[in-house]
Amino acid sequence: MEIKEEMLDRLIESAQAVRQWAYAPYSHYQVGAALLTASGKIYDGVNVENAAYPSGICAERTAIFKAVSEGEREFIAIAVVTANGGTPCGSCRQVMAEFGLDTVVVIANAAGEITQRTSVRNLLPGAFTADSLQTGG
Repeated sequence: MEIKEEMLDRLIESAQAVRQWAYAPYSHYQVGAALLTASGKIYDGVNVENAAYPSGICAERTAIFKAVSEGEREFIAIAVVTANGGTPCGSCRQVMAEFGLDTVVVIANAAGEITQRTSVRNLLPGAFTADSLQTGG
């Protein structure tokens, strides 16, 4: 799906702004995410770490789960901002795939410079989706 540059800029700015709220006392790797839904709403998220490492959650999933908890199911784009333009982890890629392989994914560094613009499909080739499940028995 084509998305206007102004909207991409807005998403990146939103992800940059919330990054300060990340709770990353162990990795010190703050991540901010901003998700645009088909309804036009933007949901943001940050990573939240925990001393029991697997209990933390990434910024991308925080934003997605916030949107889903408010009834959203169709996503247009997500911006992810880190200090160095790091890409989403495998778990985040799988969660993004659940809601659309054509979702635009924009990765930016702390200065807001886009380091990568792609899609969920390109980030997770051969994604396991609902179509992968056998039904009826």
